[in-house]
Amino acid sequence: MVCAALDLTEATTTRKLSAKLLPTNLRASRSELELLVASVVVVAQLGHRCHPRMRHSPALSRRLMSAAKRPLRVGGVPEHFNTPWHTAAANGRFQREAGVAVEWVEFPGGTGAMTKALRDESIDVAILLTEGIVADLHRGNPSKIVGTYVGTPLTWGVHVPAGSPVRDVEGLRADGAPARYAVSRMGSGSHLMAVVDARSRGWDPATALEFEIVGGLDGCRAAFRDGGAAAHRLAFMWEKFTTKPYVDGGEFARIGECVTPWPCFLVAASDAALAAQGDAIVAALRVVREEAARLRKAPDLVAVISKMYGLAEADVAEWLGTVAWESEPAVSHAMLARVMETLADVGVLERADLVPPSALVSALTRNLD
Repeated sequence: MVCAALDLTEATTTRKLSAKLLPTNLRASRSELELLVASVVVVAQLGHRCHPRMRHSPALSRRLMSAAKRPLRVGGVPEHFNTPWHTAAANGRFQREAGVAVEWVEFPGGTGAMTKALRDESIDVAILLTEGIVADLHRGNPSKIVGTYVGTPLTWGVHVPAGSPVRDVEGLRADGAPARYAVSRMGSGSHLMAVVDARSRGWDPATALEFEIVGGLDGCRAAFRDGGAAAHRLAFMWEKFTTKPYVDGGEFARIGECVTPWPCFLVAASDAALAAQGDAIVAALRVVREEAARLRKAPDLVAVISKMYGLAEADVAEWLGTVAWESEPAVSHAMLARVMETLADVGVLERADLVPPSALVSALTRNLD
């Protein structure tokens, strides 16, 4: 079995998942002396970039030591894309192969919720949508792109309630009124891709779209269910295989699809985490990359993902044919430039505010171009 240590019959909430899967000694795997040395080294490395008053700050030293003591807190959506993180943790690979303690933090609210968590340093690393992190870095998020997690595009489904009379995306504006989209939050992937898709149809998002914040997939289900007649013209964009059970079950109708023209998931980390745990982040990515390679060879992979995420085996098999896990500390600067140009074209970013791609990536990240 790929996932021998993981009880797939239980709800894998984030804290329970971490406590259940990780060895009890994970949080105390390094001596205090090693932690002190690590903190001193980081302060020395940061010295040339820090304000003079910060270079020997006891508060900064304490903060870095605290970061080095705790597990690497990694955030991600509760979706099939993140299978390698869970199976690697279930089999103790992070600790055994890299000496890294990983705590998985789940974000049903998606990319917008993770960018906020990076900002307030409640997580160290996030696996999030390319367009979402590129946009938020331009808005001052104190983080950097570390690498590419999934190198293939994401297929977004455009959904309405199953009882809606709308049967295609153009029908959302059949009466000339703005198309209404439920979004997890402003700046999230569900928001940004609604804007990108509208532009591709020749619509002006400023006048052709309206948004209702619902907080994620569960919030959308509630809005569809409880919104009455008004919900019949409310649309929602989400990854199409994640929502497939609701389409098959007669809760959603999919009226269109939109494919992102770039790799769908990147890895980002807060500047504080990169300073204190940069090597651990790169090591964790290597473990996930090797785990993904092992999964590809496992004869029961389709069955395992099906059981973990409640997806039909046929859908899992189809999805696996479209996805490429990379988990590399590398990213294409040319691709980032295309994302920025697209976000400027659709009005999400101001063209005058665009920065060079190199300003968005960490010093640990190599350019794929």
